[in-house]
Amino acid sequence: MDDLIIAVGSVRKPKLAAVHEAIAALADNFSAGVIEIVAVEIASGVRDTPLSREESMRGARQRAETLQKMAQEEVKPWNYFVGLEGGLDSVMENGEQRVFLESWAYVSDRTRGYFGRSGAVELPVALAEEVFVKGTDLSIAIDRFAGEAGIRDAQGAWGVLSANKITRQEAFRVALIAAFAPFSNSSAYRKSAVAKIG
Repeated sequence: MDDLIIAVGSVRKPKLAAVHEAIAALADNFSAGVIEIVAVEIASGVRDTPLSREESMRGARQRAETLQKMAQEEVKPWNYFVGLEGGLDSVMENGEQRVFLESWAYVSDRTRGYFGRSGAVELPVALAEEVFVKGTDLSIAIDRFAGEAGIRDAQGAWGVLSANKITRQEAFRVALIAAFAPFSNSSAYRKSAVAKIG
């Protein structure tokens, strides 16, 4: 069995811990010897706090694509490229704007790429206004909101808003497993049509 090297476009602890957890959960689905995770700090090319689902997705994809270019230029033997991005998404519901925090993952194997997303947690109005309207970075706003420092590298806004029932790491783990699904459960993605019932 060949070894597997997964490159991640971040060195942040919650993101890397999420990758380690997701890969541990998926290890049996890959025919690989040793699985190695390589962390590289990569700029997302989007705002520090993306303000739409599309921007979060673009940030995750751009991290992975930058890793791919780096691997090609430096002849790195990396097999998968992972980009992770957390951001906000706003929807109008019943005449009211609601702002949600989401975590996105993009995984590529050089030829194919897929997205995965966590669930979403709604921001309190005061926090949403601070970030979405006033333009404060979420990492700064959540520290002020919670009266703590360094939340982004700990439980994250996810932890603060869910009373630590869902952490930033857990949200990214879910997004990663979803993004890896076409690779780790490839038989489901090769089916050409859904069988008719009855």
